[in-house]
Amino acid sequence: MKHFLLIYDYVPDYLEKRTPLRPAHLELARAATERGELELGGAVPNDDPPFGLLLFRGESPQVAEDFARADPYVTNGVVKSWRVREWVAVVGTNALTKV
Repeated sequence: MKHFLLIYDYVPDYLEKRTPLRPAHLELARAATERGELELGGAVPNDDPPFGLLLFRGESPQVAEDFARADPYVTNGVVKSWRVREWVAVVGTNALTKV
């Protein structure tokens, strides 16, 4: 198992655009959490520009990529771009790489 970060770059007016899509986005996120794929997710609102960050656990980045491709935020233009990066966590209760 590995950790993967899904990073969302939002459009400038994302707060307004996400409102009607938020229930479906959260439903998708909760389902991924129940499957043990999504560990944490949320926005980094005070950065310029704000962005979203979701932490996934899986064998490959596909778990995060599949989530992004199905996410109403992505398919409806709240997210202007996204990327997945492997994250090697070595400290903490849920770290997957022990040193």
